[in-house]
Amino acid sequence: MTAYEAVKVRLDPTPRQERMLASHAGAARFAYNLMLSHVRRQLSLGERPDWTMYAMRRWWNEWKDGIAPWWRQNSKEAYNSAFEWLSQALKNWSDSRKGRRRGRRVGWPRYKSKRTSVPRFAYTTGSFGLVDGDPKALRLPRIGRVHCMENAARLVRGRRIVRMTVSRRAGAWHAALTVERQPGTHPTAKARRRDYPVGVDLGVKTLATLSDGTVFPNPHAYARSQRKLRRAQQTLSRRDRDANHGRGSNRRRKALDRVRRIHARIAAQRADRVGKLTAWLAATYPSISIEDLNVQGMTHNHRLAKHVLDAGFAEFRRQLEYKTARTGARLHVIDRWHPSSKTCHRCGTVKAKLPLSERVYHCDKCGLTMDRDLNAAINIMVAGSAPETLNARGGDARRPGSSEATQTPVKREPSGRANAVRLGAVPGNRGM
Repeated sequence: MTAYEAVKVRLDPTPRQERMLASHAGAARFAYNLMLSHVRRQLSLGERPDWTMYAMRRWWNEWKDGIAPWWRQNSKEAYNSAFEWLSQALKNWSDSRKGRRRGRRVGWPRYKSKRTSVPRFAYTTGSFGLVDGDPKALRLPRIGRVHCMENAARLVRGRRIVRMTVSRRAGAWHAALTVERQPGTHPTAKARRRDYPVGVDLGVKTLATLSDGTVFPNPHAYARSQRKLRRAQQTLSRRDRDANHGRGSNRRRKALDRVRRIHARIAAQRADRVGKLTAWLAATYPSISIEDLNVQGMTHNHRLAKHVLDAGFAEFRRQLEYKTARTGARLHVIDRWHPSSKTCHRCGTVKAKLPLSERVYHCDKCGLTMDRDLNAAINIMVAGSAPETLNARGGDARRPGSSEATQTPVKREPSGRANAVRLGAVPGNRGM
């Protein structure tokens, strides 16, 4: 079975190419809004609309010369990508409305605004992709050769490119390349640096504490840039947003671009830390155990919500899941009710209460004194090495001896039963 993965590179277009990229993104936005209006008109007339991507293409090919005589200035792929996205959005709305889609209720698609929407378009057919003999360039139909800020050929590694999505965020253009990956072709960690299992305790003060004593500090990307961001947002609030017929003044546009660049830098710092850490864990340890955290529940504490979201716990688990599958490592997600922080890893005594302000764990029974995060990481590692048990996946759980759900967990994200993860015993307990 063929699998796919994405490779994202930053583009370095010339001023002319940047105008053409913006024109393609604008054409995609126009086609999206036009087709959405067409579907709404059909519904208002009592007709049964056909909102499949192919039906939208047929309607566009029939009426495009009269509606948009300038359509030849851009690649046809810009319009086709808009129809694909709108068709998927309408399908998601319909499935959510009929109960065939899990998760939060999906609303009706909205029109894309020139000022607030992300400019983007995609290529799925045509001569797009790498340029022979030029590893730092990409070929975009109707635009030509576009220089890249990094070696795109090295990231693709000779694999076939099936899709290219071009978008602009914080003033920078990026190309996301979807490439094919055959099973077993990704390099695995054959010679691991450490041959024993590890438990990972995620936190706010330290991003990750391992059961062998390794500690990874939390960069606090948002908190460190908060002062700069606050000043940039104050400057933006003082700019005239009603000038130029409601489009805002040029000084407001520049201030808005500065705010967006700061947000983009914060996101890049967070992604860099999480990406490197998860890749190192998957390549170093043969067995990794983590907690099933409920990030949404943890954000109900308004004193910690900002720091919890800044740490990126959900993204950490998402990346660790597919990276361990690549390298052949085993990932264990321990039960959501496991008291990893309150349990003494030496004698097994469980404390009734353990406030967050108490950073050092003291066991009243055996006299153990150690860092609470390290103690929790060891308990997580031991729980991941436990005999075969099924990890619960329900949002609300029943306590032993109770017939009703008694508590909503704060160590996990509610999900379906079909995604249950089994915990398997692994040899060795060197982390203790």
